Order: sequence, then structure tokens, then C-alpha cells
Amino acid sequence: MGTVIDSHFLALTAIVTVGYQFFFFVITALLKFDKVTDFAGSTNFVIVAVLTLVLKGSWHFRQVVLSLLVVVWGIRLGLFLLMRILQWGEDRRFDEMRENFGKLAVFWTLQAVWVWTVSLPVTIVNASDRDPSLQAADIIGWVMWSIGLTIEATADQQKLIFKNSPENRGKWCSVGLWKYSRHPNYFGEILLWWGIFVASTPVLEGGEWLVILGPLFLSVLLLFVSGIPLLEESADKRFGSVAAYRIYKSTTSPLIPMPPMVYGNLPLWFKKVFLFELPLYNRNLPEGPNWKRTRGKKQQVD
Repeated sequence: MGTVIDSHFLALTAIVTVGYQFFFFVITALLKFDKVTDFAGSTNFVIVAVLTLVLKGSWHFRQVVLSLLVVVWGIRLGLFLLMRILQWGEDRRFDEMRENFGKLAVFWTLQAVWVWTVSLPVTIVNASDRDPSLQAADIIGWVMWSIGLTIEATADQQKLIFKNSPENRGKWCSVGLWKYSRHPNYFGEILLWWGIFVASTPVLEGGEWLVILGPLFLSVLLLFVSGIPLLEESADKRFGSVAAYRIYKSTTSPLIPMPPMVYGNLPLWFKKVFLFELPLYNRNLPEGPNWKRTRGKKQQVD
């Protein structure tokens, strides 16, 4: 059954993913209903993992484990995001898209590409006939996934509790893991998908190593496109004139969790080169009468 459409399931998973995302795109476009967007993305990963595992029918231990990891992550994230949006009532990301068919289509196309590309490691593993014995890479990958999932789920829950508290209305989240990273949930997600890639490497041969594009694409997406940049822009516009927020931002790592005392005292060049403190994360800090630039840095004028 592993030869359905193509031996590596690349065409099959592309067709299934495009069809699944197109279905929800139609619902969103016609009904102006965007509450299922994240659910559609997360559950698509589950469908791809289970479908390729079942169609191949080999049921190798590594295939079952990696598929299970994707299923657990997808169901957890999908249900969490669905319940959150049902509770909050709307997704602000779509404020400018609901009436713009073109922008909406681009978003759903990007989501389909995201699902298909990031799923590549588990897709190729499930399509493979090779079944080498367990190696260190398997264990390392599973540990990375476990740590990543724990961080992502914990950060999501901490922020949800924070935002649901009336006393925190109008504040930025800086509790729990958010004290050590401005985006700990993204760090967890990136780590767990790199873990899945690492755990897939014992099976890979030749051109199959191109599945590294999966975690690379996810990292680029979150670091440079639709993840951290958009959230940093939004937070800077809301809180950029607040001195305490600027202190939080200058002493808190954008991605990799670390103590504020340590991060705050690191040289700026080190932060930029090794810790992803990218200039585009600060380009939207407002310039007002109480702020000025000094040697390339923004400082408050007393």
C-alpha cells in the first residue's frame, strides 16, 4: 500500500492537505467564520501522520512513535486554540482579512504549505521500508520533543490564565515562562519539531535529507514572518511607551528562555548573533517626546 500515488506519499499528502485547507477556507470566506482556522491547521498534521502510517501498513516502532508524537501535539494544540478562540470570541489576525478575499486566500495557502512542509520528516519515515535499530538520535529527538511540548503547553496555559484575569487587562504577560522568554510557546514548538526531525534521521538516505526543510521552514516562519514579528509589532504599539515594558523587552530573551539578569547584561551583538534579538523586533517601538535614540538604542528622557 506504500505505493499509493507516490512512494514517499509527497503527492498524496499535498492533495489531502490542500483539500482539507480548501474546505475550511470556503467556510471562512463564505460565512466570515474564522474560529476554526488554527484547529484546521493543527488537525491537518494529525491527518497526515495517521494517513501515511496506515497506508504504508509497516507499523515499524519508529513510525508509530513519531506518528504518535505528531498526533499528541496536534490534538493538544488544536483543542487548546479552538477553546481559546471560542472563549475570546474573535481572532484579531483576521480583522483585515474577513473582507479581503485575496489576503484570506494567501493566508490559507500559506497554512497548507506550512502543514505539508513541516510534516515532511514524519511523512518520509512513514513511507520508508527501512527499519534500523534504535539509535541515539531517536532518544535525543524524543527528549527534544518532550521538552518542547512541555514548554509550549505550559506557556500556553500560563498566558491563558494571565489574560483571563480581569486584573491583568491591558498588561503584557511576564509571568512563569514568559518571565524568561518573550515567546516561550514558539521556542517549545520549534524545539519539538526539530526533535521530530532528529528522530527521523536514522531512516533518511540521499535526497530524503531534504526533510530538514520542515523544521527550517517552521523556524523561518515563526522568527521572520508570521510569528514573532507580528506579535512584537502588536505589543510595541500597545505598550511601547511604557517604561516597564521597555525594560522587560530589553532584559527578556525573544525566544530561548534564560534569566533576565543574564540576558539583560549580555552585549547587544551577542544577542543579535546567537539569541535572535533581531532588529525587526524593535522597528515598531514608538518614537515620542519622552524617548530619544542614543548610539542606536532607544532611551527614556527623564
